[in-house]
Amino acid sequence: MKLEHVRTPHAPAPIGPYSQAVVCGHELYCSGQIALDPQTGELVEGDAAQQTERVIENLGAVLCAAGYEYANVVKTTIFLVDMRDFPAVNGVYERFFGLTKPARSTVAVAGLPRGARVEIDLIARD
Repeated sequence: MKLEHVRTPHAPAPIGPYSQAVVCGHELYCSGQIALDPQTGELVEGDAAQQTERVIENLGAVLCAAGYEYANVVKTTIFLVDMRDFPAVNGVYERFFGLTKPARSTVAVAGLPRGARVEIDLIARD
């Protein structure tokens, strides 16, 4: 199956050797996003809720570039440095995904790139 690599300037450029997302057949696999400002490449200052807002907006830009939307998301994985941030992250997450309720995993991690508090990746299907 042919892979299509997705690239948009409306989401941060990858900070390593990977694609923002890859389309394979009818599925979109988005790489994990942290709260980087797409224009500056700098981590957004703020708490977990503010970072989650930026993360999900970044994912939305990648979804849009590939012709998908939040309603197409079937699975997400959330990576948290501090599980005490779970309620704040959940509140923001629900604003974007509340009606569609994709499958989800949440994992506590020892650290994330650039000192981010949260990272989210996703899979979408048309």
